[in-house]
Amino acid sequence: MFNGLRLIWVVLSHRLDSLLFGKYFAPSSWLMPFKISSKSRHRLRQNRGVRLALALEALGPVFVKIGQVLSMRRDVFPEDVVLAMTRLQDRVESYDGKLAKLQIEKDFNRNIEDLFAEFNPHPIASASIAQVHAAKLHSGEDVVVKVLRPKIAYLVARDLKIMLRAAKVLTFLLPNSKRLNLIDVVKELKNQLHDELNLQFEASNATAFKKDFPQNHPLKVPKIYWDYVSKNVMVLERVYGVPILDITTLKKQGVNCKYLAKIGLDLFFKQVFENNFFHADLHGGNIFVDTSNKDAPGFVCVDFGIMGAMSDQDKYYIAENLVAFFNRDYRRIAKLHIDSGWVPADVRIDQFEAAIRVVSEPIFSLPLSQISFANLFVSLLGTMRKFNIEVQPQLILLQKTLLNVEGLCRTLDPELDLWSTAKPYLENWTKSQLGWMSIKTKLEQNFPIWVDKFPELPQLIHKFLQPKTQVVKTDYSLLFVWFLLGGLFSFCVFRLYFGV
Repeated sequence: MFNGLRLIWVVLSHRLDSLLFGKYFAPSSWLMPFKISSKSRHRLRQNRGVRLALALEALGPVFVKIGQVLSMRRDVFPEDVVLAMTRLQDRVESYDGKLAKLQIEKDFNRNIEDLFAEFNPHPIASASIAQVHAAKLHSGEDVVVKVLRPKIAYLVARDLKIMLRAAKVLTFLLPNSKRLNLIDVVKELKNQLHDELNLQFEASNATAFKKDFPQNHPLKVPKIYWDYVSKNVMVLERVYGVPILDITTLKKQGVNCKYLAKIGLDLFFKQVFENNFFHADLHGGNIFVDTSNKDAPGFVCVDFGIMGAMSDQDKYYIAENLVAFFNRDYRRIAKLHIDSGWVPADVRIDQFEAAIRVVSEPIFSLPLSQISFANLFVSLLGTMRKFNIEVQPQLILLQKTLLNVEGLCRTLDPELDLWSTAKPYLENWTKSQLGWMSIKTKLEQNFPIWVDKFPELPQLIHKFLQPKTQVVKTDYSLLFVWFLLGGLFSFCVFRLYFGV
């Protein structure tokens, strides 16, 4: 009850209702008269984007993350809203640096002077979950110290509780909302934020991610100082770069933004489909540009609290769906959705195909550089409602990150043809999952296990041939065929593995 009233209060006090009802007919105009609230009057003079950003910040850290997603969609939301939301990436209202200092000393049971040669109590960045301070180790290395916000676990739990209640109410009141799996989506978000509230998880993620990209170019990952890592504190190498959304500075320095947009898309697909470990919080506050080489710039990533991974089956279906969209093969898309279980098996494939075509064809009539993943997904979900298509909670991170990446790439290069850039990569990847090369890779992965189990093979064969309830005459011709096939298979494995 209290949380619901708090939500209403924030909406009214930030005059968000005026966006729907107008300045003079909004409930806040007569519930909160100007003469009573000077702050309310000041907020009404601010543009809608600023009011929305301030409201999300007032609601709490989980709502701030929603604002971060909005800030990436320049091609979907109005410019004033997007610009206002960018402050939620790394300029959320900070807390007193003395509290951060106390938390550091508490976690390591040492004075701040013993831990660092220098420590700046004024944060250089402040986000929804933590804030960052500049420091220098006694060894002379420049580092940054990330410290969780006070009472952040309580605040996140409170926000998630509001979202879960809202999801349950919507699911109960609106039968069509059941297909969205809102409750499962909120639970998935809860699991993700649980890991983000432990900086030891983030340090582990960053270390694993750095192994996938060991070179400094084109993607640099800061070094983690494990001697200075706890649940609430993490110390990492200080990296430098231009914020990715600072297009003015990038252009002023002569950075090749078209090249940057293209490799950004390539690096994302590499993370998802090759490494199966992708950065799932790619907003403007977490990505910087290494401008040391203007013609071939690179990326610098920070904040590894939320990472994503998918099953091999989900990866294959996602890639196949995207390739089918590129080829406008709507029959294939319909079949993939049914085969994967995302759509009930009793759905008529011809009707499903027709519905996809009706939505997709008008979008594909646009120039390729203007086709948006976001617009396509939103239109498809709206049209497929009657087919009871279900939102897949395990794919929520990928969907959100894909839309973020699209927003970033389009910001860097508004003329980028995402489709022709992504299509060759995805086609090559899907082909690599089939045929002899895929078989060879899987054999190489499993061969050591088979070698380890090989001594047990005679015993397993003997056990298999033993009669169960009655004496069964052994078919030696069939047994011979089995041994012949087994020998041939072993020979092929040997050739593929050792290359002889």
